Amino acid sequence: MTQMLDRTELLSPDDFRVALQDAIKGREAKNASFSKAWADGELERHHFARWAENHYHYVGPFADYLGYIYGNTPDTLTDAKDFLLQNMYEEELADIRHTDLLIRFGEACGTTRERIEDPNNANAVTRGLQAWCYATAMREHFVVATAALIVGLESQVPSIYKKQIVPLREVYKFTEDEIEFFDLHITSDEVHGERGYQIVLENANTVELQQRCLQFVRWGAEMRYAYTRSLYDTYVAPDKTVSDAESLA
Repeated sequence: MTQMLDRTELLSPDDFRVALQDAIKGREAKNASFSKAWADGELERHHFARWAENHYHYVGPFADYLGYIYGNTPDTLTDAKDFLLQNMYEEELADIRHTDLLIRFGEACGTTRERIEDPNNANAVTRGLQAWCYATAMREHFVVATAALIVGLESQVPSIYKKQIVPLREVYKFTEDEIEFFDLHITSDEVHGERGYQIVLENANTVELQQRCLQFVRWGAEMRYAYTRSLYDTYVAPDKTVSDAESLA
């Protein structure tokens, strides 16, 4: 971790970027228990089905979150608004909606579109993450919301999925069509994450905005870590307990 800088001074772009990256360190969702079990080949298809049923309710409204941020972004900042529109377009109007790719993966794991779209099948932590995303997008300064959702959450996606897509192919034996959701986001969210960083670096131009951005990036990373860990605690750990008990019987 970098040394804490004086919070009464505006950070340079280089120092601010390092501080944003440090706000995520130690809170990366790729290191949560569900992600580790996934990467280590310890999950079964029904666990992925539960993941899809939850993940839909986090990422499904992502274009909605971005729409609120877009509405709060000054009209003079055309580059930032264009980025948000492009991101929304890719989520909803490109060749295939991202959520449809997620549903395709879920169906390959044994669940259904109806179950995935039903919020009753998401756990409480997932619903909390969705609510936090909505509240942040609606209420916060556009640059703080961009920091939270694009830097704190979306920029983590490539590092998560790069660890997970290999075992999906080699261990769990999914087809390329079934895992297109992951392949697409490794590429697209690398671009989105970098653009988000640039918007935050260029427009968080007061000490207060910089510190608010850092706080929300930290909170965003904590939210995604807690969400990912909750998937293990809710769906995988009980199976492990039963398996351990059976092996001792």
